[in-house]
Amino acid sequence: MEIIFISALVIGGLGLVLSGGLAFASKKFAVFVDPRIEKLMDVLPGANCGGCGYPGCSGYAEAVIRAGVEPTLCTPGGPDTAKRIAEIAGVDAGEVIAKRAVVQCRGGRREAESRFEYEGIKDCSAAQLVANGAKACVYGCLGLGSCVEACPYDALAMSDNGLPVVFEEKCTGCGLCVSACPRGILVLVGRDAKVYLGCVSLDRGPKVKKACTVGCIGCTVCAKKGPEGIEMDGWLPRLDYGKVKEWPDANRVCPTKSFVVV
Repeated sequence: MEIIFISALVIGGLGLVLSGGLAFASKKFAVFVDPRIEKLMDVLPGANCGGCGYPGCSGYAEAVIRAGVEPTLCTPGGPDTAKRIAEIAGVDAGEVIAKRAVVQCRGGRREAESRFEYEGIKDCSAAQLVANGAKACVYGCLGLGSCVEACPYDALAMSDNGLPVVFEEKCTGCGLCVSACPRGILVLVGRDAKVYLGCVSLDRGPKVKKACTVGCIGCTVCAKKGPEGIEMDGWLPRLDYGKVKEWPDANRVCPTKSFVVV
């Protein structure tokens, strides 16, 4: 009995010492978690898509509170989420514009010429490494669907013409498809934009016509006869969406009908 008593006493004392040590360590090495980060986690959509540029929603929440990152980077959450983030962080969200992805290329299999048949890895970046892609237009969509694979919201699909199609009702404007495209034909525009140029070719005239029937030829007619807010950048027109929200007659003016009118 004496041995049992001593053993129990030793074990109890050891447990007391260890528990005291753990309590001390928890206070000594405790990491303060700003309660605003937890509030932001409740506000964020939890998509963990990385569209904000940070590793998941938790990474973005910490960046907003600890590094003062803008509260408007969560595109899946939209303007309402941005405003709530700003309120929790104690900053001004400013003007938040809901965006969607659009495809600035209309040169599919029927409209654009090919220089050869590509039979390699089904990846646009890989295809571009082979003689700068099979398409005659070195700026056009390669049609292998890397953007579709990158979208976590099933907001894109490849058409039978070899071009990506964006389902606007599913698109959150996260920008992952934009990053996945090696040709830069996907861009984010405001959801209120009803017109955009369906071409990114920097070539002009006969060279464009030889490669694609709907490519912009750099004729400058749209900049001369179109609404205010269209300026030429080299041989490619650029739309100022702060001024040009819609232009129903775009393809009546454009000789190659290179614009997309929503």
